[in-house]
Amino acid sequence: MDASCAEHLLTDTERIQFEQDGYLILENVLPQDRIDDLLDATDEIAATERAKRGLAEDDRLSIIDFIGRDERFLEMIDYPLVFPKVWDILSWNLQVYHTHIVITPPARGEIPKSQDGGWHQDSGRINQELEGSPRPRVSIKVVYFLSDCSKPGMANFRVIPGSHMFNKMEIPQDRQPDGWVDVLCPAGGCVFFDRRLWHRATPNHSDITRKALFYGYSYRWLRPRDDIKVKHMWDKCDPVRRQLLGASATGAFGFTSPKDEDVPLRAWIEENLGKEAIPA
Repeated sequence: MDASCAEHLLTDTERIQFEQDGYLILENVLPQDRIDDLLDATDEIAATERAKRGLAEDDRLSIIDFIGRDERFLEMIDYPLVFPKVWDILSWNLQVYHTHIVITPPARGEIPKSQDGGWHQDSGRINQELEGSPRPRVSIKVVYFLSDCSKPGMANFRVIPGSHMFNKMEIPQDRQPDGWVDVLCPAGGCVFFDRRLWHRATPNHSDITRKALFYGYSYRWLRPRDDIKVKHMWDKCDPVRRQLLGASATGAFGFTSPKDEDVPLRAWIEENLGKEAIPA
């Protein structure tokens, strides 16, 4: 893993904002050449999926479990400017449990239902079956924006800051709930968000096709939401990447009671940052 990861843990300001609001915006984390590479990979997969599904260029496209389809996506799971902040939130016992490409073309005429999503928290049955108030965080997502989303009306991610602390929200039928904001993020930026944060998709009223890559990270004991078809890439991965992609050196027991060989990320943190930097 890139040694520069040690330089990009959460700042005190970032930690306070994330814990308070349930999300965090980081601008300029991707240089233009990395954006271009990821756009090329995204467009290649999108063309294949549109042909397979019979979708037009102006149809919204959602692609689950994309890492294994191009090594350029694999390179992002431990991206040095971002990944350290992920483990600083969740700890070293983590994995990539879900990935999702969302492409939202400009809306023409009547707004498609697919571009007008309802308010929700992520993770499905977790929100019915876990106890506590608020329920445990369990996972976060990092969204890399490959297109500009820095103004309202660009298929922005809409959130209610601080709502990750509430298991239920009163959502009016005839208007938006109080306190919502559109998350504004330029191309090359990313957004972290707590899975409990109440959020929704919005229509794209701009002339730019919105393209975003979602990487979901969770504790290793949580069953992945994707099939995560990446074993063909394991021989190209260092031990930390294999951990993130679901490998366990000691078998199933190593997910809930990991030994050192199950979680090489813990050893990397200790070696590069010292024992005091290891999240409990």
